Amino acid sequence: MRLTAILLLALSISGSQAAPCRAADEADAKDIQGTWQIVSAEIGGELFPVEAFNEVQLVLKDGTYKLAIDEGIYKLLDADGKKGIDVIGEKGPNKGKTIPAIYEIKGDSMKICYDLAGKTRPGKFETEKGTRQFLANCKRVEK
Repeated sequence: MRLTAILLLALSISGSQAAPCRAADEADAKDIQGTWQIVSAEIGGELFPVEAFNEVQLVLKDGTYKLAIDEGIYKLLDADGKKGIDVIGEKGPNKGKTIPAIYEIKGDSMKICYDLAGKTRPGKFETEKGTRQFLANCKRVEK
């Protein structure tokens, strides 16, 4: 639980800025919906202990998200040829903040890479030392 609090704190101190993008296609809007378990993660070029997510799941449904005490909306975008997503906090530590990210879904796996500083949308699914980039690899939870 302590590691979850650390992640939520990291998310809560992110800034807000969203680059102008085009809306994503309808297939992505359908594919991203569901309950996701984070199976591996890294932040700033270093592995993040996955145990932090043992008791929490990311729920994406009808343009809304929930991760533990953090809730809000998300918008899928076409960000310069990459699949972009803006996460906009409405309740919890990210209330009023926009976090730019990119995502990729392959079957029941999803990668999502955020810039927790809220400055720029990541250009690749990697994090670099000295940044506040956060990469999560997720598996869809079966119902």
